[in-house]
Amino acid sequence: MPYSFVEGATMADVAFEATGKNLEELFESAGKAVTKSMIENIESIEEETSVEFSLNHGSVDRLLHDFLDELVYYKDAENLFFSGYMLKIRKEEGKYYLEAMLKGEKINPDKHELVVNVKAVSWHKYEVKKKEDAWKAFVILDV
Repeated sequence: MPYSFVEGATMADVAFEATGKNLEELFESAGKAVTKSMIENIESIEEETSVEFSLNHGSVDRLLHDFLDELVYYKDAENLFFSGYMLKIRKEEGKYYLEAMLKGEKINPDKHELVVNVKAVSWHKYEVKKKEDAWKAFVILDV
């Protein structure tokens, strides 16, 4: 599994570590961890609808944070959970650019066993780094 939940890192919130061989894998792993923290069975989310958006930032850690914020936004504003991720990330002239197409469906409490409601992605202890040939992120979610 490309992400794991970190027990005891925080009292009332949810913490996870995500990894990826490249930035696209890291972002997908982190996105799935955010969704998995809110729903018991991520496999129950069908790819019925798609959403596309673009983000950019001068730092990869801020870009990941913005991406995860988008997932929380779509959960709150559009009532959507995602299970399919098609991501392209490139670095150009000192900036990182993300093109995202996410697939998922409307939240259905009869179908999706809800666990917690993620309110925000915290900056507390937040970290993104490249180690040898893999990317890692440590994220705490406010619930």
